[in-house]
Amino acid sequence: MGLLDGKVVIITGAAGGIGSAEARLCASEGAKLVVNDIEGADELADELGAVASNDSVATAQGAQAIVAKAIDTHGRVDALINNAGIGVDKSLLKMTEAMWDEVLATNLKGTFFCSQAAAKQMIRQGDGGRIVNTTSVAGMIGTFGQANEAAAKAGVYGLTRTSAIELQKHRITVNAVAPLAKTRLTQDLPMFQSLDTLTPEHAAPAALFLASALCGDRTGHVLAVSGSRMYVFKVVEGRGTFKDDSAVWTAQEIADHWDIISKV
Repeated sequence: MGLLDGKVVIITGAAGGIGSAEARLCASEGAKLVVNDIEGADELADELGAVASNDSVATAQGAQAIVAKAIDTHGRVDALINNAGIGVDKSLLKMTEAMWDEVLATNLKGTFFCSQAAAKQMIRQGDGGRIVNTTSVAGMIGTFGQANEAAAKAGVYGLTRTSAIELQKHRITVNAVAPLAKTRLTQDLPMFQSLDTLTPEHAAPAALFLASALCGDRTGHVLAVSGSRMYVFKVVEGRGTFKDDSAVWTAQEIADHWDIISKV
């Protein structure tokens, strides 16, 4: 018996890299799949016996069409894996507005539009659901030359946290994966030139776990995977300190006490 037997799962950005690895793994666990991508979704759907969607996640209409495809075919949506993303790398001082907008539209707006459309359907169904977003190391800690990617994926983190809070009452869990893998989007980066151990297949089980009943009621988490290493990202609050007399801090006092203010 598969972890997703009978479950209707939408995977965006499914035609290559991590998305296709997630799709193949979910299919092997019994999922009824809707695989979405601008190009290549039809071929993957034929391979897996899935339903293809070529709609763009970057518009509300596209996201609604993806969810409608699942409803028209299978009558419901049980899980959404937001994997669609693009990369346009350029340093901050050389980045154009078009480079910024293109990445934010797909990586952040696409996650918002698809999550909203899927969550509305899950609420109508009345028996919960699971949303799995995709953030990144760039979004959590920053990466040189990826200001647009970092901003978009940091936004995905914030969206994940807030969605988890808002949708918990509907028994919809919202978590994120932060995969580090060698794909067509990352293979030209220097760190991947001599690495063959950070594969999409290493990353896919994280999404499967979060989309399945094994996740339980866990929500609002970022599950990261780098090859065989599995860990979580957390934004933590430092202990801080108080002024003895409860007065307003001066800039000089902040400088003088920086070590204790910044201590976690």
